[in-house]
This record gives sequence, C-alpha cells and structure tokens, in this order.
Amino acid sequence: MNNPITQLEQLTITSASKSFLRETAKWAKFLSIIGFILIGLMLIFAIFATTIFELAAQMQPNIPKGLGLTMTITYLVLSVIYFFPVYYLLQFSIKMKKALATKSDETLAKALEMLKSHYKFIGVFTIITLSLYALLFVVAALGAI
Repeated sequence: MNNPITQLEQLTITSASKSFLRETAKWAKFLSIIGFILIGLMLIFAIFATTIFELAAQMQPNIPKGLGLTMTITYLVLSVIYFFPVYYLLQFSIKMKKALATKSDETLAKALEMLKSHYKFIGVFTIITLSLYALLFVVAALGAI
C-alpha cells in the first residue's frame, strides 16, 4: 500500500527541476541584493530625513515641524521590516546553490525552509496591511457620517 508520506520521502529531483531551482536561486540572489541596496537607501534617507524636512519647513511654512522625525522613524521601521524577507530570500539562494552542488537533502530542506519563511513573512505582512487598510476604511466611513 502506498503511504503518501513514503511517496514524498522518495521524491527525486530531475535534471530539469535542478535547472529550474538553479535559475530560481540566481534570481532570488539578484532580488535580495536589490532589496539590500534599497534597505541601505532607506537607511540613508532616514538619517537625513530630519535635516531635510527641517530645512523644508523653514522654506515652506505649511510643512509641519515634526515631520522629519516622523519620517526618520517610519523609514527606520520599514527598513527593519523589509530586512527579514530579503534576508530569507538571500539565504534561500545561498542554500539552494549549495544543495544543488553538494546534492545534500538536508541543505535542500534548509533552502526550502528559508523560502517558506520568506513567503510566510510576506503573507503575514500582507494580511496585516490589508487589515489596516480595512480599519482605515471603516474609520473613514464612520467619520463621514
């Protein structure tokens, strides 16, 4: 009798699958590098946001005084949040390339675990964001009444 768990344990990766995984790992590395560059740019902006918005507030009186600090905090928080999915994606790429080179089932499992963590983080973050939008919509609708 074929047990589904036994069937999964005997899963083999064909040469076409290896090729797809290798290419996926390359794209994952590219996207993670771009992600880290963008995180770096957000951190640079966060460092200078207070100064930029204070100068802007001096030139334009309608810009709130505390906007610079708010933007600094916002960009720092976004940088920290964005770090985790990018890190998971980079780890997936590194571990997948190693797994394919060494033909290690354990390293392959770790690579797929990193990919799962990446998508789980993105999924939870999406649910939180959509929930906040829904809450904002409800508050705005109640405010209009």
